[in-house]
Amino acid sequence: MRRDTRDVLAGLLMVAVGVAAALYARAEYDLGDWRAMGPGLFPVMLGWLLAGLGVLIAVPAWLRRGQPLALAVRSALCVIGSLVLFGLLLKPAGLILATVVAVLVASLADDRFRWRTRWLTAGAIAALAWLIFIVALGMVLPSWPWGA
Repeated sequence: MRRDTRDVLAGLLMVAVGVAAALYARAEYDLGDWRAMGPGLFPVMLGWLLAGLGVLIAVPAWLRRGQPLALAVRSALCVIGSLVLFGLLLKPAGLILATVVAVLVASLADDRFRWRTRWLTAGAIAALAWLIFIVALGMVLPSWPWGA
């Protein structure tokens, strides 16, 4: 019987992240008590909640049929590469150029887009990122390589 591998893996990933978050918060932050909750109580509760939801997704998926899991290597590399490039380029190139590069690289994961659409999307997302993070939130990030 082919199991619903995608949901099994997604549920197990949720369990792993939830347990890791709960254990980390438990070890690093004071839980306090119900009258005076400490900074660790909410992350611990959310971590265990996420783990529980992961179990609720993984167990039924183990019992039902599903499609075979096909890994889209090119798409995964494009998306992961865009995140890595954004992180590497943010300080030296600035928010706008780093965002444009990240969006362009991520858009390579799907062949349906034309280059004109990719450039328009990258420009729009870069403008939104600038408006949200620099203008609205006042974060101290360089917009451009020259620091403006």
